[in-house]
Amino acid sequence: MKPIQYIAENHRDTLWGLTVCSVGYQKVFPGENYPPCGHNNEYLFSPTKGRILQEYQLLYIVSGQGTLTTQCNGTQTINAGDMFLLFPGEWHTYSPDTDTGWEEYWIGFQGSNIDHRVKAGFFSPESPLYHIGYNERITDLYRDAIHTATRQEAYFQQLLAGIVNHLLGLMFMTNHNRSLWATPQIPQIVKQAREYMQTSVEENVSMPDIARKLNVSYATFRHTFKKYTGLSPAQYFINLRLHRAKELLRGTSIPIKEISYRLHFENPEYFATLFKKRTGLKPSNFRK
Repeated sequence: MKPIQYIAENHRDTLWGLTVCSVGYQKVFPGENYPPCGHNNEYLFSPTKGRILQEYQLLYIVSGQGTLTTQCNGTQTINAGDMFLLFPGEWHTYSPDTDTGWEEYWIGFQGSNIDHRVKAGFFSPESPLYHIGYNERITDLYRDAIHTATRQEAYFQQLLAGIVNHLLGLMFMTNHNRSLWATPQIPQIVKQAREYMQTSVEENVSMPDIARKLNVSYATFRHTFKKYTGLSPAQYFINLRLHRAKELLRGTSIPIKEISYRLHFENPEYFATLFKKRTGLKPSNFRK
């Protein structure tokens, strides 16, 4: 299996929304010239002059350390366990320290899929660095990508796109959860709240009730829960009730009005309006 692969895509692949251009691995020893030989000309660059790519690249530094400099974010130190995302059209340069070298995986990709995520603010040139730590799942995904690119079986680009999405999702989740893990009680509070909501979906409980049960202030509970889940506790609980409403509509003949009261919505009209807003169907049409 070659450690570096450069890949062409066809029109069908681009319609998938994400295609992979290159993937590889290299170990740079202390004092070794960077980048080493073996790259296509379009990827070779001088660390002192930098370069501009026409694709995204996601790099993972497994060992060693170095520096990354980008047009939008300046110079940052890169340590083992860091990932960084390079953006098309942005000048950048990076290299390992000559005293340590480094071990790196990378994958290059492009497409509307990643463009939409950048536009939505999930990824930004102003924040290209992610502190992940050593993660064997990530190295396995890079190895899978190299293996897939080497074999190039029919429709391999679609599989590579899935690997990129897995890498991005794992990186995003791990990096953002690190700040939450620094306060151990946060995950525990959210876990207990979720469990209580799951078992109380047909009970008339309020979010302040749950906060009191967890022995925290409502303001702290609401802030913590939303930071962890992306939803306020009330929104999360409404979603649970709507899921339960779907189960009752699908699996029972209980009148819609009774379902509304059973799940403690304000009134049947509000239930019907909210249900249609979330599902696109009136409760009666959903049942049919």
